Amino acid sequence: MGEVAAITGVDVERLLLEAGDDEVIRTDNAQLATFALSLVAYHDLLARGVRPRYHLGHSLGEFSALTAAGVLSLEDGARLIATRGAAMAAAAQARAGSMVALLGGDEEARGRLAGRADLWVANVNGAGQLVVSGTPDALADLVAVHRELGFRRATPLPVGGAFHSPLMAPAQAALDAQLATVTWRESDVVVIANVDGAAHTGAQWHDLLARQLTSPVEFVRATGALPATVTVSIEMPPGAVLTGLTRRIRDFDAQVALAGPADLEAVA
Repeated sequence: MGEVAAITGVDVERLLLEAGDDEVIRTDNAQLATFALSLVAYHDLLARGVRPRYHLGHSLGEFSALTAAGVLSLEDGARLIATRGAAMAAAAQARAGSMVALLGGDEEARGRLAGRADLWVANVNGAGQLVVSGTPDALADLVAVHRELGFRRATPLPVGGAFHSPLMAPAQAALDAQLATVTWRESDVVVIANVDGAAHTGAQWHDLLARQLTSPVEFVRATGALPATVTVSIEMPPGAVLTGLTRRIRDFDAQVALAGPADLEAVA
């Protein structure tokens, strides 16, 4: 955490241990704190002799996955996250937006979303599990008619903007400028991309991340790209959301979400 703080000028340890909820959940602070915490846990995993062969992140987690794999240096990864978080917060402030989770719809229901103005599919998280970004008015209308469109439930999410949508174009431009400074590395760890659900190497990631903020997270496709030989999943902190999502997409022999030292002992 000290290295991330030195690179970015943000006291990440204080954010995690001392800051109040209002400060921690700010888009810029939350992204840096999550990035640092996930890498601390990953290095603890390596120290116990566990070295995953495949990495997959969801949105922000893609940068953590690339840094853990060595495709990004810690310095480049931390700078990208700092730029990304600040730019996303600025874009959200410039044009209001949010996100709604939709459950229970099929492909026909998803198709009906295409004709609605100011709405975009942001995350494809599972069969019948979509997250949609949009303007406040468009999302309010969606919640009101979601059953008519073919969805069982619509839940507004407590997020600060319409992420993974065209409303993030200003943030993507800022991230692109930082991406131009990155030195890409090859790695024997396979990282699967959000934007197309496929494995990529080294310099290919420049173009992939240049689409990330305005494209949907294709998490179902990405999880499906893991070969059958991947039988164990280990989720970095915080939380266990991805463990729940991946469980619904494909089978694993074992799944662990690292919440503390006891979980590390269980996988070592």
